[in-house]
Amino acid sequence: MQRPFAHCETLVRAADRDRFLATLFAPPERRGALFALYAFNLEIARVREVVREPLSGEIRLQWWTDLLCGAGREEAESHPVASALLATVTRYGLPPQRLQSIVEARRFDLYDEPMATLADLEAYADGASANLIALAVQILSGDDGSGLDALGHHAACSHAIAGLLKTFPFHAARGQLFVPIELLDRYGADRQDVMAGRTTPQLRSALADLRGCARRHLRHAQDLADTASPAVVLILTLLLTWKYIAKMFAQQKEVSE
Repeated sequence: MQRPFAHCETLVRAADRDRFLATLFAPPERRGALFALYAFNLEIARVREVVREPLSGEIRLQWWTDLLCGAGREEAESHPVASALLATVTRYGLPPQRLQSIVEARRFDLYDEPMATLADLEAYADGASANLIALAVQILSGDDGSGLDALGHHAACSHAIAGLLKTFPFHAARGQLFVPIELLDRYGADRQDVMAGRTTPQLRSALADLRGCARRHLRHAQDLADTASPAVVLILTLLLTWKYIAKMFAQQKEVSE
C-alpha cells in the first residue's frame, strides 16, 4: 500500500510545489493521506490538459465520480492515485460528497464558456478549492470542516483567484476566460482583446478589480483564522496565497505607474 502513496507524493512534489511544501509541516503519519488528496486534485485539475475534446474529459471525470460512488473498486487497485485516495477516504472517514463536488466543479474546465459573474467564480472556487481545504482539515484534525464554512469559503476564493490570475495568460491563449464577463463589461474591456493577448487599460482595470476581490477574501479569511483552530496546511495555504497576491499587486502598481 505504500507504493501508491509514494506515487502520490512524487506527483505532488512535481506538479503542486506549494502544497507539497505545506504538507511537510504536517505530522509524518498524516502526510501520505494529504499527498493522496492533493494528487487526486491534480488528476482532476489536469483532465483538460490530457484530452483532445470535452467528451473525453467528461468520461474521465465520470470514472472518478463512479469510483467515489462505490463502482469500479477492483479497477482502482491498478490506479495508484485512486488506490491511495480510497484508502484515505476509508481511514479518515472523508465524505465522498465533497470529493464529488470537486469533480463536478472541474467540469467547467473542459469547455470554453466564459465565467459569467463574480458569484459564478466564487461558486467555482467553493467547489474546487473549499472542499479540498475542508478535507485536508479533516485529515489533520478529525474535524469534518463543517464549522469552517466561512473560513474555507474566503480562503478558497482568495487562493483560487490568485491561482487563476497567475495563469491568466495561459488560459486566455487557449480560449478560456476565468475573469468574469461582468468585470470586463464594467470597465469596457473587450473579450477579443483578452483572447488575442492585447493588454488594454480596460483589461488592466478589470484585473485590478479581481485582485482586490482576492485580497478582500484573504483579509476575511485571516480574521476568521485568528479565532479558529486552523490546521497547519490551511494556514500555509493562506500565507502562500498572500505571497501571490502581494506580488501581483506590486506588478500591477508598477505597470500603472
